[in-house]
Amino acid sequence: MSTIKNFEDLDLWKNSRELVNLIYQDFSKNKDIVFRNQITKAGISVMNNISEGFCRSGDAEFRQFLKIAKGSSGEVKNMYYIAEDLNYINHEIADDRRTRCQKLMNSFGGFIKYLKS
Repeated sequence: MSTIKNFEDLDLWKNSRELVNLIYQDFSKNKDIVFRNQITKAGISVMNNISEGFCRSGDAEFRQFLKIAKGSSGEVKNMYYIAEDLNYINHEIADDRRTRCQKLMNSFGGFIKYLKS
């Protein structure tokens, strides 16, 4: 793997950015402010932890931030179940977003393993 100089070059970050934009599209008009704020914060946490960890002093710290980002991805995935159950979003969209979250979580796991080696 070539050396990456900027967090913006990471596919993980690009995919999490896309997810945040989808969250905003999906819930920008949702009147449940508590729900909307929570899912938005969780999505933003994914992006922020990738960028913050990347800018830290080493792989060990970066791995820790990636673990937090992975957890936030799981939170977003779970919230799409809640959104579907409450009829805030239809099944097809919710399923697509959960699939995206799972792919992110899988990528985090692989990248964390890579950084350990």
